[in-house]
Amino acid sequence: MTQLRLSRREEPRPVAAVVLRATSGPVVMLAALIGLVAFLWPFAVAPGAFSDTTLAPWLFAAVLVVVVAVVLAEMSHGGIDSKAVAMLGVLSAIGAALRPLGAGTAGIETVFFTLIIAGRVYGPAFGFILGCTTLMASALITGGIGPWLPYQMFASAWIGLVAGLLPSARGRVEVALLAAYGVAAGYLYGFLINLSSWPFTVDPGSTLSFVPGAPLTLNLHRYLLYYGATSLGWDTGRAITNVVCILLVGPAMLATFRRAARRAAFRSAPEFSAPRL
Repeated sequence: MTQLRLSRREEPRPVAAVVLRATSGPVVMLAALIGLVAFLWPFAVAPGAFSDTTLAPWLFAAVLVVVVAVVLAEMSHGGIDSKAVAMLGVLSAIGAALRPLGAGTAGIETVFFTLIIAGRVYGPAFGFILGCTTLMASALITGGIGPWLPYQMFASAWIGLVAGLLPSARGRVEVALLAAYGVAAGYLYGFLINLSSWPFTVDPGSTLSFVPGAPLTLNLHRYLLYYGATSLGWDTGRAITNVVCILLVGPAMLATFRRAARRAAFRSAPEFSAPRL
C-alpha cells in the first residue's frame, strides 16, 4: 500500500506554543514601553532626578520585576498549556546549563542561539517567556542575582520575542536570516545591559560619564565612546558565537524543535473514545 508523504514545504506549520490573547497583546506592548524607559532613561532624565544614584537601579529593577510578572501572568491565563510549560522548563534548564560554559571567556556566550531558535519555532510569546526564565534559572545556579538581573531578563525576553517575529523563510535562507539576527542580538544585548549600569559605574569627572540633564546628543556620544571602550570587543565575541552555533547546529535544532512541536500539538483538545465492552 502506497503511503503519501508531505514534502517539507507542504508540512503544516506547528502551532505556536503560547498564544497572545486580545488582552495579552497590549500588555506586552506596554511592558516593552516600560522596559524601554527603564533602559533609556539616562537620555531623558532631568538634573537632580535622583539624589541617591545607588537607589535608581533598584527602583528600575523593581519596576521590571513587576512588569515581567504581569506579562507572565497574562500569558499564562489560557494562553499556555501543560505541554508548553514542560517545553519551557526543559529549554530553560538547557539554557541555564549552557550559559556558564562560555561566560567570562572573550565574550563567548552559548545561551542566546538556543533562545533565538526556540523563539523562531515556538513563537514570539514563547520566546519572550523563555528569555525571562532562562536568565532567571541561570542566575539561581550561578548566584548572579542583583539589580542587573531584571535588565538581563528583559533584554533576553526581547531577543526571544523578535526571533519569533522574523519574516518567513525555510532552508538555507532561514538559517542565514537567524545567523544575521544572532549578530544583531549579540550587540543589542550588550548595548542595553551596559546602558543600564553606565550612569552609576563611571567616574563623574570622566569624559565617558553620564551628565544628568545634558542634551541627548552629548550623552549619546559619551555612551557610544564608553560602549566602544568597554564592551564592543566582548559583544563581538557574543555575536560570533551566535553565528557559529546557529550555522553549525541551527538546521538540526530547527528540525528537532519543529518535530517536537508537531508531536506536542500544543493546546489541542483531548479526545476520548468510548470504552470497549
